[in-house]
Amino acid sequence: MKKPPKIYLIHAADVAIPPIVASFRANWPQACIVNLLEDGLMNDLAQDGRLTDEMIARFVHIGHYCVKAAADAILFTCSAFGPAIEECRRQVAIPVLKPNEAMYEQLVATSGTVSLLATFQPSLPSMLAEIAAYAQKQGTDVTVKPQLVEGALAALQDNRPDDHNRLIAEAAASVQGCDTIALAQFSMAPAKTLAAARTATPILTTPDSAVAKLKASLA
Repeated sequence: MKKPPKIYLIHAADVAIPPIVASFRANWPQACIVNLLEDGLMNDLAQDGRLTDEMIARFVHIGHYCVKAAADAILFTCSAFGPAIEECRRQVAIPVLKPNEAMYEQLVATSGTVSLLATFQPSLPSMLAEIAAYAQKQGTDVTVKPQLVEGALAALQDNRPDDHNRLIAEAAASVQGCDTIALAQFSMAPAKTLAAARTATPILTTPDSAVAKLKASLA
């Protein structure tokens, strides 16, 4: 019997853990997953306002640790650290997946307009640049309309998940003229069911897209 792949999940916020674990259990329960939380990363990024060389070096160190722990792949779950994850990918010999790249591939498969809902403001600039780069590579014309869902992340951190989901659903319901709604943060995935009941626009989440991509490449 083939040994199940071991995938290390690297989190910068604990609120990202339940959604990705739930997605693995629903879509690929055979995978062996390991969670590592380094919640100082998000605090440091918010304080510094940018990715520093020291912060990027920490990502590379995490990558080497996962390799030594016999990981078959690494999935980072915070969308605000794209360049640091890319440097980690360059320096380790196993697959390293950025949190949103699988969803990006789905978003740019055809031309259209995307509503990008986010709960963490610092993640938006890098995400917009990454989607544009993916669309250019794919040769499609994709317009992205970003929207910060004010108060949602604070509600989740205050242990008010119902308020978090309600705010995201209200934001989704207000979207007009878009072909797809994308929930930017892993922690937003539990709001999909409520949001889908408020809009007919298709909704993508990062956990489900990431698990599907990893399963296709490693299973």
